[in-house]
Amino acid sequence: MDRIQPGLYIRLPVKWKDHPFLFNSFKIKDQEQIDIIRHIGIQHVYINLSQSDTQPLPPQDQSKEEEDAPNELNALQQQLWEEKEKRIEKLNAYRRRVLKCEKEFERSLSQLRSVMSKIRNRPVDAINEASLMVEDIVDKFLTDDSVTLHLMNGKAKLEDVYFHSLNVAVLSMMICRNKGYSAEQIKEVAFGALFHDMGKVKIPDNIVRKKTPLTEPERNYFQLHPEYGLQLIDHLDSFPDTAKAIIEQHHELYDGSGYPKGLKGEEIDVYAQIVSLANAYDNLCHPAIPSEQRIPYSALSHLYKNHQHLYSKENLNILVKFMGVYPPGTVVQLSNDLIGLVISVNSEQILYPSVLLYDPTVPRTQAPIVGLAEKELKIVSAILPNKLPDNIREYLNPRARISYFFDSNS
Repeated sequence: MDRIQPGLYIRLPVKWKDHPFLFNSFKIKDQEQIDIIRHIGIQHVYINLSQSDTQPLPPQDQSKEEEDAPNELNALQQQLWEEKEKRIEKLNAYRRRVLKCEKEFERSLSQLRSVMSKIRNRPVDAINEASLMVEDIVDKFLTDDSVTLHLMNGKAKLEDVYFHSLNVAVLSMMICRNKGYSAEQIKEVAFGALFHDMGKVKIPDNIVRKKTPLTEPERNYFQLHPEYGLQLIDHLDSFPDTAKAIIEQHHELYDGSGYPKGLKGEEIDVYAQIVSLANAYDNLCHPAIPSEQRIPYSALSHLYKNHQHLYSKENLNILVKFMGVYPPGTVVQLSNDLIGLVISVNSEQILYPSVLLYDPTVPRTQAPIVGLAEKELKIVSAILPNKLPDNIREYLNPRARISYFFDSNS
């Protein structure tokens, strides 16, 4: 303790609940912090020279005497504890919001499954149910100016098509919101996004779920799913034309290389352009071939760097903007060497996501969640989950299935 000074990056050798600081590891700002560390009885700390701005003081013959103003230190220590408790309560409130959000997500998945189970035999009921579902989701989505996109736990054991369809709908809604679309327009896009892949029910499972590259005949068969989707609802007068265009054109690409008609640029329906991009992003995160899966950070940068010619640049820029450079689901290393998982991005502060930190001194259920806008921390890099040590991977639990939902801060 007699060798530490401001500018040293330290780690306290006690549990997180046993000191008033927000983190076990931090850079010492001033002498007051040193006095408090000493005042609470800590005999030594660990230092990280690579993160420090200075060197430890030379060894002293005697430790520094106890502080002359314990009352002042007690008051400052109490203030830090109060700030930490406020932080903990804020964190608990955040967890409650996330739990509520996850329940809404699971409910929407169940509703979507019910809709899809009725689309063949009771199509009118399915359309009415889907309309009510979209109405409910969009109304919640538009209740507040501040919308947070959350990474979901995905506890339900439903088929991938439901996760994918809901993901595409949520991402499409986020793009629509950022484009300034009206509530009615967002509902039209969301409805079409939920049904965009419905034609896959007529494609054999051994093609849809094949874990190796498709043969040319298989690929040709798979590419019939937009047409099959139209056939399923062609006789339904109540099915919106806007959704039909999305079903038919969600694989059309700006350069004309898409299918089924090879449409180019603005020939593609404006709603279909939005769903096409959301669909492409989610498919990069969840391809049929597991070895081709990309982490969200990689999927987004791949689209931006390599596929700008395939999608509306305006839509792509919007997707990058609200997802942030490091989308939810990305494992990251922070500037203080801590490892974390990006769990949410606020639409108003896209550069400062919320990160769940790995801290072995804290149970996972109480793991610190840091809003980077509030701290002097930044993301240094993204990390592939398979590169993580087992203990960190188990703690952060980065999932193979990335699903999103939104939370209004109202």
